[in-house]
Amino acid sequence: MALDDQINCYLESISEPKQTDMRRLHRAILEMNPSCKLWFLDGKDESGKVVSNPSIGYGTLSKKYADGKSNEFYQAGISANSSGLSVYIMGINDKKYMQEMYAPVIGKASITGYCIKFKALKDIDLDILKNAIQDGMERTPNNRVNSDCKK
Repeated sequence: MALDDQINCYLESISEPKQTDMRRLHRAILEMNPSCKLWFLDGKDESGKVVSNPSIGYGTLSKKYADGKSNEFYQAGISANSSGLSVYIMGINDKKYMQEMYAPVIGKASITGYCIKFKALKDIDLDILKNAIQDGMERTPNNRVNSDCKK
């Protein structure tokens, strides 16, 4: 199945009102980075076991592991979960940056080193979230935001 079809099937599988929020967030990220590499992770490991919620990813970074190996992964991702929505901003070295910068101004959201969780878009300031996503993508070491995303 083509990537766009996988993403659309995933979005269609989400119940309302989360589906509308996910579609709005997906469009917003694509508007900011229209040429980013898109990813879809179905949440299953190699054996087909569910290990996480499905997610849509944007951009590319080189993720390095402790054993010295590296792998490509997305810079930012979105996912629906049982309590709302999650936005993942991967690869930022300073694990306190997002929380210190955006928690005071974003609205009803919890922010960890790389994840912004909220119940619905109406509970947060979407412009602040968009700024956080773009800021995170630009701060990601070894990112390809400038080579695979046209702003």
